[in-house]
Amino acid sequence: MDEAATARRDYAVRRGDPSEAAIAALLAAHVADQRAGTPAGFSFALDAARLAAPDVALFAAWDGDTLAAVGALKRLDDGAGEVKSMRAAPAYRGLGAGRAILDAIVAAARAQGLTHLYLETGTTPAYDAALTLYRRAGFAPCAAFADYRPSPHNQFLALAL
Repeated sequence: MDEAATARRDYAVRRGDPSEAAIAALLAAHVADQRAGTPAGFSFALDAARLAAPDVALFAAWDGDTLAAVGALKRLDDGAGEVKSMRAAPAYRGLGAGRAILDAIVAAARAQGLTHLYLETGTTPAYDAALTLYRRAGFAPCAAFADYRPSPHNQFLALAL
């Protein structure tokens, strides 16, 4: 990819299909990475099949024909939503692709009338960039939600909408 392409920060964000080849490949890499870096039983990344569920809206950020990032909004039972499967392709990390996805998820949650967005993420330094993104977007630490249980391997954040 040339320098001009990597410097561009204007992404086309639209609903994604987890079975689409580029999306499926990025999701598979995401799940494998999450499971490799987290003890068994503490990785909650959704694979492509689970992202196709009716209560999940998957978003993809595109730079022309190149997939830059993915992320999903999972609807929870209590009028809230959960941010799931956020992942920027390696060439797009730090270039606003993750922020474009997160903005789309927040906008979709608001459009659905949700009152809160939650997320669960890891605690190792590998999650520092994601935590910076979430905090800049207004997410703050919160208690465990839904079926999650606190552990040394996860942390929870929330955003009031």
